[in-house]
Amino acid sequence: MRPITEVAAELDLGPAELLPFGHHVAKLPLELLSRLGQRRRGQLVLVSAITPTPAGEGKTTVSVGLAQGLRRIGARALAALREPSLGPVFGKKGGGTGGGRARLEPSDRINLHLTGDLHAITAAHNLLAAMVDAALYFGKHDLDARRISWPRALDVNDRALRNVVVGLGGSADGVPREGSFAITAASEVMAILCLARDIADLKQRLGRITVGLRKDKTRITAADVGAAGPMAALLYDAVLPNLVQTAEGGPALVHGGPFANIAHGCSSVMATQAALGLADLVITEAGFGFDLGGEKFLHIKCPAAEVWPSVLVLVVTARALRSHGSGDLAAGLDHLDHHVEAAAAFGLRPIIAINVRSDDAVADLTALEAAAAARGLSCAQIHCFQDGGAGSEELARLVVAASKSTVAPAPAPTPRRLYALTDSIPDKLTAIARTMYGARAIELGPEARAALPDLAAASVGDLPICVAKTNLSLSDDPRAIGRPRDHVLHVRALRAATGAGHVLALCGDIMTMPGLPSQPAALGIDLAADGSVTGLA
Repeated sequence: MRPITEVAAELDLGPAELLPFGHHVAKLPLELLSRLGQRRRGQLVLVSAITPTPAGEGKTTVSVGLAQGLRRIGARALAALREPSLGPVFGKKGGGTGGGRARLEPSDRINLHLTGDLHAITAAHNLLAAMVDAALYFGKHDLDARRISWPRALDVNDRALRNVVVGLGGSADGVPREGSFAITAASEVMAILCLARDIADLKQRLGRITVGLRKDKTRITAADVGAAGPMAALLYDAVLPNLVQTAEGGPALVHGGPFANIAHGCSSVMATQAALGLADLVITEAGFGFDLGGEKFLHIKCPAAEVWPSVLVLVVTARALRSHGSGDLAAGLDHLDHHVEAAAAFGLRPIIAINVRSDDAVADLTALEAAAAARGLSCAQIHCFQDGGAGSEELARLVVAASKSTVAPAPAPTPRRLYALTDSIPDKLTAIARTMYGARAIELGPEARAALPDLAAASVGDLPICVAKTNLSLSDDPRAIGRPRDHVLHVRALRAATGAGHVLALCGDIMTMPGLPSQPAALGIDLAADGSVTGLA
């Protein structure tokens, strides 16, 4: 690895403009972020994907490989990606820094804590929970113990914490009540950190968090219990984007890590704004498939950051399309068509990136290229896992050509959306379900229907929707692969994320606290005698 000062020099940043965390990681200080936010010059390249199989389709690997490929052909490019969560790292998925020769470095450190951002988010989240329970204990704010909605958080998959009882042990230990835990990646504090434009915006959003209801059913916020300031103080370092490098020594920013199946799935606005001031092409990704992360990127992150992508890259694998076609690649192309049509609803025409696996049949790759050509789509095979940037040069050239044919986004773009913010919550959900998931209609369950009057009273009807659903299907049923038609999206619950600024719609059996599988990745992870970490995929 190169010293981080050498990596920063590629972005015309000197040592005095960095906050170093060791030899290979640095944070960008607030004064630099403010300066960069005022000189946006770059264009945004969004990397998304078709609906993935459980193993994933290599979207992060392609994002890193594309950044490497652009650097190889002389483009001033910078990747701005999400931080991995410890939940998947020790759970089912493993590491989240890319793979093979297209990964972020120092990979082990990025996967395990990095600069402690997620721990700071966890601490800020739990500080608010503690202050709410203290207010309840001392009889402040007329809090209703039955209607406290703020959970606690932990960055580990732990199904035993989904539903808990707190305050047991006697009168000195608090007020007994039911509670819950969410994984840190699903915390509203994580969403707030990733959507905040600056410190002032961060504090305002933290203060707007709804923690529960008073006995008269009026809303009580983090500001009401005095938590916004101390929470922001805990997040002082965490709000600063992290500068790391690719396996080929090119620069990359890593910051924020909300899941896309239970949160909005995008890296931070502050990192994106900084990247657009540092590079001509900024590669960023949205979690899981275009139906989840892509839609939320466009409806939730883009307005917050006042950006719009100039180029959309859609990652495809032959394995996934065969899966969506029940073993038949040609049948799986119907699934690809759905995502292309959904992108068109936003005015975007994707470049198809075929992420090639070593066991892919040549005939399948040829068929995919022919299918893209027949649909008038640019297409490139990607071999970045094996060959790094050299395996992504063809895609890099397509991205450069597409960016040159696109007018750079204005400071305050007027993008295309699927719904107006003034539409009702059911109408917004219906627009998303029909276009993004191919659903016939939505169905609000009893809990979701009961929440509508409360949401109206809280004046959150003009917020965007953040759908929490399975990432394995266009529907809310993970078993419904391919392109399900004539299905109904079942919305179990609706919650107002008043700090983040969206309404969370929980669909199907989605949980905000995942559980470990029977054979978690943690079983293969260890610390060697020389201090190196082993077993991180």
